[in-house]
Amino acid sequence: MSVLLRRARPDDLGAIMRLERDTFTDDAWPEDTMRRELASEHGYYLVAVDGETDAAAAPDAVFGYAGLLAPRGSGQGDIQTIAVEPAHRGAGLGRVLMQALIAEARRREAVHVFLEVRADNPVARGLYASLGFTELGVRPRYYRNGVDAVLMRLEVPQTVTRPADARPADPIEETQS
Repeated sequence: MSVLLRRARPDDLGAIMRLERDTFTDDAWPEDTMRRELASEHGYYLVAVDGETDAAAAPDAVFGYAGLLAPRGSGQGDIQTIAVEPAHRGAGLGRVLMQALIAEARRREAVHVFLEVRADNPVARGLYASLGFTELGVRPRYYRNGVDAVLMRLEVPQTVTRPADARPADPIEETQS
């Protein structure tokens, strides 16, 4: 199977909501809210699908999704949501989705990206920390079942470009004559 990331479309809503409800049992977004998010000019939602399957033949083939809210020119972005089916976890898909959202935040000229993560989710917190997010504080009892949310922020790194075959510059060595 090859994984394909693509922009979420309105016809992905059913598959996204299935995964949303399975992943965030007590805190799943209402379908109307997700529909508005997918249609928002300030949002950027991606889905992960099997790149070898015809989407028309398998409309529920979404096995991951993630969303960013980042109005152009605001300087900020917010990771709204991210979910990966249990069978596809641990293979780096969450990291790839996050990296794609961070890249889009950079294109939208965001300087900072924020997110909230459940305090009782060490795997997600570790992923976000490995991507450069730092913990800012705690929102007590943020989630419906009373679990705290940890607020995190990323200072969006600048893009570094160089030819594909180039190595990072070596320190300049001074020579004496």
